[in-house]
Amino acid sequence: MRLARIGEPGREIPCLLDADGTARDVREVTVDFDGAFLASGGIEALRALEPSSLPVVASGQRIGAPVARPWNVWCIGLNYIDHAAESKMQVPTEPIVFSKSSRCVVGPYDDVVQPRGATKMDYEVELAVVISRECRYLQTDDEARAAIAGYAIANDVSERAFQMASGGQWTKGKTAETFNPLGPWLVTPDDPAVQGDLELTLDVNGERRQTGRLSDMIFDIPTIIRHLSQYAVLEPGDVIDTGTPPGVAMGMANPGWIGAGDQLRLAITGLGEQRTRIIPA
Repeated sequence: MRLARIGEPGREIPCLLDADGTARDVREVTVDFDGAFLASGGIEALRALEPSSLPVVASGQRIGAPVARPWNVWCIGLNYIDHAAESKMQVPTEPIVFSKSSRCVVGPYDDVVQPRGATKMDYEVELAVVISRECRYLQTDDEARAAIAGYAIANDVSERAFQMASGGQWTKGKTAETFNPLGPWLVTPDDPAVQGDLELTLDVNGERRQTGRLSDMIFDIPTIIRHLSQYAVLEPGDVIDTGTPPGVAMGMANPGWIGAGDQLRLAITGLGEQRTRIIPA
């Protein structure tokens, strides 16, 4: 099942995409795809609907992030061996965790704003996991899998000068507004499109920069969810960015930083694609 939110910011319509990709309005079930919807078992309610009976939402409109107002955006650093190597950092023995403001979350085609003073702006294609229920101290992989509402594409946009040279605090370089485009869809775990070893790619101005597969992860998704639940309460609607494959600008011999005017295209098998433009603050 593929879910999307379509419309202008703050006025998005929650939609179910039918087999032909047509967006169908599901406001008879929920006003939005948010934490309350997920916690109440809303996805199961959608399964009972007949898509052809639902109103069609006009195409050509803006697509928003597929989950509204996440309480938290959790991120996992250095979760691909080759990315750790290109970053000249030690391969972690347990997940590296940081967070981003929920204000970072924007739609998959929205502009990304280059912060004032930014000189080393970077990109990171990542598989995002959205949490469906409150989680504390999960013990098994099955418990972790049961807490997954779905998957989406995320871009963990970074400003490396802020991150590395401004006190060594990752959050400074990760949490500027628009620094987490999400979507276009939330795809539920049972959807055949997201079974198997998904491929992640990212292009800058038409040049392929990143390519990776989920099998390249150091810590798999259930491990990440279980680990986070030992240190924080995961809330319905929380987003987890699970790490990026190699090819980031920081890892290049001549770093290919991005800036105003650059165009990014991100894709993950079964999850669609993002296309964003960098604009100045």
